[in-house]
Amino acid sequence: EDQGTGEGMLKWQKCFDCGQDFHGAVKLALGWACWKTYLGRSERDVYRSIAMGVLGKAFRESSRPVEALPVLEVNLALIRRYWSQDEDAILTAQTSLSNCLADLGREDEALVLRRMIFATDVASLGMSNKNTILSGHNLADSLMKLELWDESITLQRDQVLLARHSLGPDHDQTLNVNENLAWALANNPERTRDDLLEAETIMQDVVQRRRRVFGPAHPETRRAEDMLNQVHSN
Repeated sequence: EDQGTGEGMLKWQKCFDCGQDFHGAVKLALGWACWKTYLGRSERDVYRSIAMGVLGKAFRESSRPVEALPVLEVNLALIRRYWSQDEDAILTAQTSLSNCLADLGREDEALVLRRMIFATDVASLGMSNKNTILSGHNLADSLMKLELWDESITLQRDQVLLARHSLGPDHDQTLNVNENLAWALANNPERTRDDLLEAETIMQDVVQRRRRVFGPAHPETRRAEDMLNQVHSN
């Protein structure tokens, strides 16, 4: 499945020249191309399963969660049927599903999954692992959307420290965790003036790093700039 390139299935999701994930129309087109490449195989084929996950993720990250949901649900069901012993594959599929549920506004359901995923990652991988930091970020996001502000902010402060130490200050996941913390601080109904100043300082740093690492035209840079403007407006 490598075709001698060393890229494997990642070639459908990531640019190996610049190191960044594909996004927008390119990501969705490659998601479809990946699925069509492996569609004809048996549903027991692991690459077919991975391709289904790639398509579901491409739908969701192209702001099409309604189309993503049935793909991700079927993929998780197939993984449980044929690879029930593969805990990593199940967790990955559950993570994608929880993200889609959150996109659809089904936060109560997403929260249940995300608490379970985070607890499993902490127990099996430790707090500093990249996957644990990601699942902690997702959990904090659900807590925030359900207005469980204190729990969310406490978790996110821990996640920021762990991400900076384990991944570095410029890593995309570190920047995402910082953005979430800033958003929680700025939108907590019980926020103080110091909270708003901290949120603004965090977002100014994130915007500078995203401009340098990703470039000014990247969607994540523009999103961070919008978040900084919203923090300013508070």
